[in-house]
Amino acid sequence: MPYRPAITTVSLGRACFHDIREKLFQASRHGFEGIELFYEDIEYLARTFPGDLSRENLLEAARQIKTISDNLGLTILNLQPFMFYEGLVDRAEHERVINEKVPLWFDILQIFGADTILIPSNFLPPDPETGAPRITGDMDVIISDLVEITELGAKQTPVVKFAYEALAWGTYVDTWEKSWDVVCRVNRPNFGIALDTFNIAARVYADPAAWSGKTKTAEEDLRLSMLKMSMTLDVNKIFVIQLADGERLSEPMREGHPWYVKEQPARMTWSRNARLFPCEKEMGAYLPVVEVLRSILSLGFEGWLSMEVFSRTLANPESTTPYSHAQRGSVSWTRLVEQLSGKHDLAEEASNANPSYSNNSYSLPLSSPRALI
Repeated sequence: MPYRPAITTVSLGRACFHDIREKLFQASRHGFEGIELFYEDIEYLARTFPGDLSRENLLEAARQIKTISDNLGLTILNLQPFMFYEGLVDRAEHERVINEKVPLWFDILQIFGADTILIPSNFLPPDPETGAPRITGDMDVIISDLVEITELGAKQTPVVKFAYEALAWGTYVDTWEKSWDVVCRVNRPNFGIALDTFNIAARVYADPAAWSGKTKTAEEDLRLSMLKMSMTLDVNKIFVIQLADGERLSEPMREGHPWYVKEQPARMTWSRNARLFPCEKEMGAYLPVVEVLRSILSLGFEGWLSMEVFSRTLANPESTTPYSHAQRGSVSWTRLVEQLSGKHDLAEEASNANPSYSNNSYSLPLSSPRALI
């Protein structure tokens, strides 16, 4: 099988509860060969040094993470998420990001020996005091911003690549088709697309605010979207592939639901609380993840496939959280390989073993705009 297993560090536990060193150890122990490094892990490690979040402390944290990863045989694939970047109305803030944040991320990436930064589509909410929008839908501005950072990356040695991902709740870019259009308009060799099975299916197939958990035309919309993918996507522009499923809710994500947050799109709240590893049907997984992944792989992609799960369970402060999530990810990878190779459907077997699954483990929602993608 020409694919290698990776996992995003946030999928092994939130940095505020779980040390990056333990997460790296558990990733390696459970067979993952690569990691996508979440920036918050660098920040929390840096805070343990005298001087808090100084630039030097952040770079030292990166150096320590690199050393540990090397010792464990883990490849650092990318740094993410470079959030709330494109289309900012406040152009002074844009300049601050370009002049301060971008050079820091470039330096960290060079320490890691990695070459890719992941940019999720912007979903910055309106100003909480005035209600004024903080991002623009002017695609010329969005494209210009992305061209600017891409050209800065092209001047680095080695060249820094950017993978642009459409979040299912992105304000202006919320489908893979829209992110692909952005990639085509930016039209630079170091700017490509990040494809996430959750975000693709969450937008075109799922509706957590509906009792069925699906849109009314889910199957047909998915079929047409995957057909379009097979006809338009250039495999050479796929820089990142991420894998996650979603939990079918026992009640719609509407007012009255324990996780409901009025100012958030339902898909965002659902994503932050209820992603699952692929094929975890015994836990309520129901998205057509395997179908989406088959469509991507049919383009001829070979390389890293990375688990990226966000969930309320990641905020469990128990010391076993990194272990349990790494173990779940490992089992998920085995099931996924079985399904892609056409062997016995282990996920269906697990589902049949526990057909009465229902979600009764509600907790407080992760409501901060910066909490999770």
